[in-house]
Amino acid sequence: DIAALYESIMAISRRQQRTLVEEDDPWYAAFQEALDHRRAPLTDPRVLYQGEPGAYAEEAAVRFFGETADRAHVTHWEDIFEALREGRADYGVVPIENSSTGAINQVYDLLGKYGAYVVGEQTVRVRHCLMAPQGARLEDLRDIYSHEQGLLQCADYLRGHPGWTGHPVLNTAAAAKFVAEQGDGTKAAIGSRRAAELYGLKVLAEGINSNRENFTRFVVVSPLPELREGRNKVSAMFTLAHESGTLHRIMTVFATGGLNLMKLESRPIPGRSWEYRFFADFTGDLAAYGMDSILREMSQCAATLRILGNYKSDES
Repeated sequence: DIAALYESIMAISRRQQRTLVEEDDPWYAAFQEALDHRRAPLTDPRVLYQGEPGAYAEEAAVRFFGETADRAHVTHWEDIFEALREGRADYGVVPIENSSTGAINQVYDLLGKYGAYVVGEQTVRVRHCLMAPQGARLEDLRDIYSHEQGLLQCADYLRGHPGWTGHPVLNTAAAAKFVAEQGDGTKAAIGSRRAAELYGLKVLAEGINSNRENFTRFVVVSPLPELREGRNKVSAMFTLAHESGTLHRIMTVFATGGLNLMKLESRPIPGRSWEYRFFADFTGDLAAYGMDSILREMSQCAATLRILGNYKSDES
């Protein structure tokens, strides 16, 4: 307890010193340079999402940007990040976590690989439907198609039908499109009611996901940082020296700075066995008084630090 007390005292002391002394910190300097080149939110953006029309990602894009937004779909999440880097799109909408199945690790890896920024988030309630061609019956079904996450989220329902075989596909809307094209009464898809309506499928069962409070959080990614009105959440990515106490030291920064750590994820660093990159979400506004010294302290506690974005939390 005494050690913890003195660690807090010294952390506060260091923060006070940083308000008086300009320190040479390459990671913090890179963040400031990126922030200096931020852009204002675009009024007529080109938006990409992964999947076919009717996917939950399209619903997130519509809710964030509006029904009239210029939006297009791609096959893979990485296609979105490549398009942003090459200037072929202004924003991308990608899922980052689900309340039932947890973090979507591939997206965290892509954030680390491509250096995109998070400028917003949109939460979508997931209410899965079982859909099939018109005239199909439950007792005739044999093959069920959906995204891997959709099959996992409906595992309890599927276990009640042992004669069915699950088939993972790229996304839920692609599953609906495939089943509609096949027109086979033994095949069904799991996806949204919107997808069923778009592809003319009959909903045989609704709300079949195991967790009734099932939400997917999507993030809006951009090639440049933005500071939108109402921002109250910060996302950061950092690595730590492979030494005892390094994670504890950076956690102390959040505690003494009065920041609520909302999420902490770790992902393996490619090519470096048993070393990890951390992703953290915490409350805050980068323009608020005192945040500058907090970020400097985080940077000095970490081996590398990158601020992914500052945006408004969607708690719906």
